[in-house]
Amino acid sequence: MEKIRTKATVLIIPGLRDHVADHWQTLLEERLVNVRSVPPLETDKLNCEKRVAAIQAQLEKIQGPVILVAHSAGVLMTLHWAAKYQHDIQGALLVTPPDLSMEWPANYPSADTLRQEGWDPLPNSKLPFPSIVAASSNDHLASYAAVEEMAKQWGSQLVNLGAVGHMNPAAGFGLWTRAEQFIQKLDLIDEQILLA
Repeated sequence: MEKIRTKATVLIIPGLRDHVADHWQTLLEERLVNVRSVPPLETDKLNCEKRVAAIQAQLEKIQGPVILVAHSAGVLMTLHWAAKYQHDIQGALLVTPPDLSMEWPANYPSADTLRQEGWDPLPNSKLPFPSIVAASSNDHLASYAAVEEMAKQWGSQLVNLGAVGHMNPAAGFGLWTRAEQFIQKLDLIDEQILLA
């Protein structure tokens, strides 16, 4: 299998379940040459501030531009990170962000727990770097309309993936080559600006 090369370093930001063996992010990491991943927290796994600090710790180890690839709660972590820190971010792929105002199924943290752990309120200002929000039309953690509104607030390009659930192994998704296409698009942003 030929590995995929990018000029920017790709930083994988998983959701609350961290690194799942058959998850598209885990498989993507194996296919990229220039890649890092935010490691799981040992304790206080629901603490948003610690999750954000873990992103920053990885970014401090990277020289040059970075493409963020976040899924689910990883998207929320990215928003909190962007409101607090700065780095040379070339772009971000933000996949199926959950809606904090929605009641989630019983196997997910409650709205009260997330508020106590610092996730809510979510910063909703425009992101200071280009971003693509990939949304599902049948995600049980966010309606398409809610994600459409989020993308608008963040200044992101919105892509409708169709009925892909929460875009995880439970929804039948492992290897997702379209993520590679989005990353390559973000990796070419500087060249596109120069050619314009």
